[in-house]
Amino acid sequence: MGITAASGPLIRAVAAGYHGPPALTVARAFTEWTLDPWMLALVLILGGGYLAGLRRQRDWPVARRIWFLGLGLGFLVIATTSWVGVYQPVLFYARAVQTVLLVLVVPLFLALGRPLSLAVAVLPRAGARLEALIRSRPARILTFPAITTFALVAVPFVMYFTSWYTAVFHSAAVRELTYLALMAPGFAFFWTLLRVDPVPKEYSYAVSMWITGAEVIGDAFLGVAIIADQNLLGAAWYHALARPWGPSLQADQVIGGGALWILGDLVGLPFLAAQLIQLMREDESDAAAIDADLDARDTELEAGTEEASPPSGPKPWWEDDPRFTGRFKPTS
Repeated sequence: MGITAASGPLIRAVAAGYHGPPALTVARAFTEWTLDPWMLALVLILGGGYLAGLRRQRDWPVARRIWFLGLGLGFLVIATTSWVGVYQPVLFYARAVQTVLLVLVVPLFLALGRPLSLAVAVLPRAGARLEALIRSRPARILTFPAITTFALVAVPFVMYFTSWYTAVFHSAAVRELTYLALMAPGFAFFWTLLRVDPVPKEYSYAVSMWITGAEVIGDAFLGVAIIADQNLLGAAWYHALARPWGPSLQADQVIGGGALWILGDLVGLPFLAAQLIQLMREDESDAAAIDADLDARDTELEAGTEEASPPSGPKPWWEDDPRFTGRFKPTS
């Protein structure tokens, strides 16, 4: 198994020729790994905290454990220490794959693990303060769907089309902060739309579907913009690197743009379908609650426990039901 530094030798490669990792093959995709101590520390902290919570909450669903520990943290390891982390300074498309993993895949599975609910369950006092913070006005403003969606799309866009893109190759600190900057809006996006954890405000799944659709379009726009750009992004870095194998620089960029577009849709479209399923379930739940309410009223009437209301009596019950406010209005 080869252990390759992610960017150190590349910075010294300009004068002496190419000193990066060897040509990427299927075999090397499994054997080339790099050590990212900061991301490894983050994985250990998040995983250790989650496992500590599980020791006190033993009935926590197995699926939630798999989402968070297996897939969420697992994809974080893959994005930063596997071949993706090794080749992201060398291949544009490797950097694109890493971007999709950090922006969409890792945050999605971390959110599905319900870490906030676990923290509230095992730490009642701290959990109460956490819930108060989540329900606060600043949190509601910052997690407004338009804001979270804009951040999710804008952060990668700004990274690719500014000097931020190559700054990652020259500074380990910038690289690690970039990883966090990519994951944070992704987690906020999925956390607020999934609604499996306490959220500042519960938006309907119909709203979530529209927002998810906008995110899918945004990902596609980024990929298409990169494919259509005739200028080579990070040109000075890649020319100085002088990679002697693999696709040409322009072809590499086109492949990377396609990866951002296609992989982004592969994550976004199933999530959009999940929102549709949740919307249908929510409607079924509302219908069941309405039927139960009507049955209870019929039972009360039959038992003679409720007197008939005069013609000028109370309004129909559904006019005051929060689920239907604005849907049913008097016609006269």
